[in-house]
Amino acid sequence: MACSKPKENDEEPILNEAKKFFSPLPDTFQSQDNPITKQKVELGKMLFFERRLSVNNMVSCATCHAIEYYYSSPAPKQMGALELQPRNAQTVLNAAEQFVQHWIGNRKDVEDQAFKSLTGRAAFGNPSEEEVVNKLKKIPQYVELFKKAFPNERDPLTAENIAKAIGAFERVLITPSRFDKFLKGDKKALTEQEKKGLKTFIEVGCVVCHNGVLVGGNTYQKFGIFEPYWKYTKSDSIDEGRYVVTKKDEDKYVFKVPSLRNVVMTPPYFHDGSVESLEQAIWIMGKVQLGKDLTKEQINDIINFLKTLTGEIPEEAIKPPILPP
Repeated sequence: MACSKPKENDEEPILNEAKKFFSPLPDTFQSQDNPITKQKVELGKMLFFERRLSVNNMVSCATCHAIEYYYSSPAPKQMGALELQPRNAQTVLNAAEQFVQHWIGNRKDVEDQAFKSLTGRAAFGNPSEEEVVNKLKKIPQYVELFKKAFPNERDPLTAENIAKAIGAFERVLITPSRFDKFLKGDKKALTEQEKKGLKTFIEVGCVVCHNGVLVGGNTYQKFGIFEPYWKYTKSDSIDEGRYVVTKKDEDKYVFKVPSLRNVVMTPPYFHDGSVESLEQAIWIMGKVQLGKDLTKEQINDIINFLKTLTGEIPEEAIKPPILPP
């Protein structure tokens, strides 16, 4: 009696479908303009936690992007050295892979973001780049660390190199998750419930914007395609989004699509941090972006999938560094 051929594993169709839209995280987010070195990353980590980068010695990158909150902020908007930030501080985990930085794309990459933070009033608030450079040059340990991180430069302690060091650190803040294992072929990495959530995420249309390596972070989109977003978010003020940068009418209410990696760990949600609940945020997205009234079952399914995007913070990034006196 001939043996019948085993049926194709039921898990394969959803894995094959997922591979059409998503890719696993790489080991590092490389930059041709800022090659990653161990010395640069170590210096960048110290500078990320260095409050003396700010005009009042009270604010560091980690103030708004705290380890305990998955390198994000629990506040809707965070206070910088001199001003309240205009939008919610997104996590910097995996951020280096995004096609632009900030909600409105007014920073081209993590290095550009770090550089402009030095003088931004809602960031470090220095009157000039020279001000912060001169402050660091009075700290002998930093002078030596910059020499090691940028050995071929005559004057390595510059504002540009402060930004490059911080950028190098952020480029290794990569958080692989169970979803990456699944995309690489480990069909048991996700439970059946989570696979159902992935299927729902794809079928209802979330994947149109939230796709790629970061499950988002690779395009712009209007927030409020079917209805004004503020009708549901109850935002304190209406943010015109990328229009602030371009002054083009077609860019009104347009924002960078956020990455959904670690989204379960990084409330509140949306550009203004107006929604605390992930369940509520998903329902709002269904209404204003998809024109759908998602059911509780669909929302719960999607949340089960989103939980698989919670990754492990690199061990070397879990503890803050000891800074020079």
